[in-house]
Amino acid sequence: MKVMMFGWEFPPHITGGLGTACFGLTKGLAKHGVEVLFVVPKAYGDESQEAVRLLNASDVTIDIDKEENRTYWERVQYMEIGSNIIPYVGPEQFEKLNEESFLQSESDRSPVFSQHYEFSGKYGSNLMEEVARYALVGSALATQHDFDVIHAHDWLTYPAGVAAKESTGKPLIVHMHATEFDRSGENVNTQVYAMERHGMEMADRVITVSNLTRRTVIEKYGIDPRKVFTVHNAVEPVDKSDITLPEKGVTEKVVTFLGRITYQKGPEYFVEAARKILNKDQNIRFVMAGTGDLLNKTVQRVAQLRIGHRFHFTGFLKGEDVDKMFAMSDVFVMPSISEPFGIVPLEAMRSNVPVVISKQSGVAEVLKHALKVDFWDVDGLADAIYGLCHYDALSDIFIKHGKEEVDSLKWEHAAKLVKNVYESIFL
Repeated sequence: MKVMMFGWEFPPHITGGLGTACFGLTKGLAKHGVEVLFVVPKAYGDESQEAVRLLNASDVTIDIDKEENRTYWERVQYMEIGSNIIPYVGPEQFEKLNEESFLQSESDRSPVFSQHYEFSGKYGSNLMEEVARYALVGSALATQHDFDVIHAHDWLTYPAGVAAKESTGKPLIVHMHATEFDRSGENVNTQVYAMERHGMEMADRVITVSNLTRRTVIEKYGIDPRKVFTVHNAVEPVDKSDITLPEKGVTEKVVTFLGRITYQKGPEYFVEAARKILNKDQNIRFVMAGTGDLLNKTVQRVAQLRIGHRFHFTGFLKGEDVDKMFAMSDVFVMPSISEPFGIVPLEAMRSNVPVVISKQSGVAEVLKHALKVDFWDVDGLADAIYGLCHYDALSDIFIKHGKEEVDSLKWEHAAKLVKNVYESIFL
């Protein structure tokens, strides 16, 4: 079986868990005899192609005056929209872009329609323009390659998946890693919501990363439950023998938050729990590794609480830096308000770090050896962190059994379930 897969990022060029998940899934599919053509907006040349063939959308030339391309564009005109949604962007850039007013609908002769278009491959000011062009390129690429199934990851690539389906008639699977409700709460961007819903309506199958996400897809998007399947994410095993892990360097316990500092991830609850813990014990350090639109606000709150001497902000970490951070951590915390899955706790447990996670996360559905609290329960969150920092027997149990548990959550197993979803279309 051969799959044309659309994704916005691929390791080592990632800004979050989506790229990591795509990498793990493609490697798992390869073990089950599935060949993947993975289309990215911009390939840098150093991506791993051990289990996938990468297609660089920036290399594709489009002649919009050709009849088939013009006809296509008339079908996807709805994507030509202005938007102020800028996911995964740093706070400085977010503030700058919000001060500018150039996010306007493009004319018929915008750069989207140029014969050659260089994708940035990033999340930025012209995001919707790139999504539109990516869909156009997706339609062209689909007619140039032989494959059985189309697989599109997250809303940014749904239009490309739909375009590929319309140009080839091949079945479409869309993968919902996070809904607009996860990213924005009830203050949804209606344009993004519409793109998500349209992609799922057009799909032959929808894969969600948790039952939590499946319920959202069915209840808030009105998608037929019979075509929505849950496949939980996994974690990629790594050989750390060639990584020099640092010494901890401090005598205090280290409690780490690693993720985007945005509404969805609940950073404010981490700060408030830290305040409660430090009122009892000053011998603990708290680390926030990541960036996001709430970073400045979070730094200000830490300063206001006068706990900055026990707080460290590292900025965005990836690759070996994540492993090094876990090597210095005694507890990992993910207090997400709405987390479709959450791969980072698995990575922490793989590194022998006990975890505290919110009950409002998809990963809570598959983990037994993790302390689980409601994201809003700051007292419960503080108690869980305090217990893991002060009671070695408790920490040791979660480290031992957590490592065993996460080692069994392999992408190879998740990929087999995804392949089953592919095959169900042809039954």
